[in-house]
Amino acid sequence: MAQAFEKSRGRLLSGIGTLSERKDCKLVAHVDIVLSEDRGYRVLIGSGVMSRKASWLETLGSKVAVITNAIVADLYLETLTKAIDRELDVIEIGDGEEFKSLKTFSEVIDRLVDGGHNRDSTIIALGGGVIGDVAGYAAASYQRGVGYVQVPTTLLAQVDSSVGGKTAVNHSSGKNLIGAFYQPNRVVADTDTLNSLPDREYLAGIAEVIKYGVIADPAFFGWLEENVEPLLAREPSAMEYAVYRSCQLKAGIVIEDEREVGVRAVLNFGHTFAHAIETVTEFRSYLHGEAVAIGMVMAADLSLRMDICQPDTANRLRCLIEAYGLPVVPPKCPVSVMLEAMAMDKKVMAGRMRFVLAKRIGEVSIEGDIPQRKLEQTLAAGSESSEG
Repeated sequence: MAQAFEKSRGRLLSGIGTLSERKDCKLVAHVDIVLSEDRGYRVLIGSGVMSRKASWLETLGSKVAVITNAIVADLYLETLTKAIDRELDVIEIGDGEEFKSLKTFSEVIDRLVDGGHNRDSTIIALGGGVIGDVAGYAAASYQRGVGYVQVPTTLLAQVDSSVGGKTAVNHSSGKNLIGAFYQPNRVVADTDTLNSLPDREYLAGIAEVIKYGVIADPAFFGWLEENVEPLLAREPSAMEYAVYRSCQLKAGIVIEDEREVGVRAVLNFGHTFAHAIETVTEFRSYLHGEAVAIGMVMAADLSLRMDICQPDTANRLRCLIEAYGLPVVPPKCPVSVMLEAMAMDKKVMAGRMRFVLAKRIGEVSIEGDIPQRKLEQTLAAGSESSEG
């Protein structure tokens, strides 16, 4: 597994896509995800890309449905409508993780049926991760699959959930238990939308950006250490580069392993703990990125206990997460309850939990033989920290 990831890592570090400057000095980027000779798509990244008519060429079918929520619609639906310059069937769903459900999915399908949509229709996901997941799963399912375009408006969605084709809704037993791998026709990541995010939502996305440095690129991790102030200040060039490099790194991994049968699992660094945290708190206490931040700290702790990494690796990661104002301490919760939630994780294979553990900054390994005692020690240490 480690050797396979090194091959993937070598390719993705060599660069996928381009980063250039327009005359107005705003960065423009694209990342191409080529999955086969006749299958792939482009991720467009930069300031104002949503409003550019060129972003939408050759991506839309005969009818277009936009899935969004009221908050995002108020901010960006007019911009999208002007760029596309055609009639849009707007389907609004609720805002928040609780709406990433089968009930919402069913309501979306009802609206598509009522709107007379067919296989030549295109769905546009305008919003954050919840919108993207629900819209993507609807696109994968409606009439056995229709085209869709991701227009992520949160940092977390731009660097993670909009790229790679994972679509899902939650089940009461766990996160993302119902879903499909289904790639979009295009991703339009307009970094101007990041300026409208509340601080908490923006910082939650930084957690996923940090993850890419840990799993694949020590130089990028170092850049994140050196650019805390520009990113916190939301300087356009810093945000655009963070999104571009994150998408570039993810693209290399997705190209190598589209359906997560091997090296793509490294993208789940911190997520086994994170999904358990979200489940035991009923998705009410933490944004996904906040849970990932805590989960990465816990994964580093487990890596230390397994003698896989040195203390400096865990310390650098924790310090960087704290520098961006993200949480590092899990909620107080009995170890047994956390273990039960983790057992429902979709990454469990043959009855064994798999963990992505840090070897050093820029390199991780996938481990399936974790002694129960070590795992319980990490969970107990986290619970003790939350009491401190």
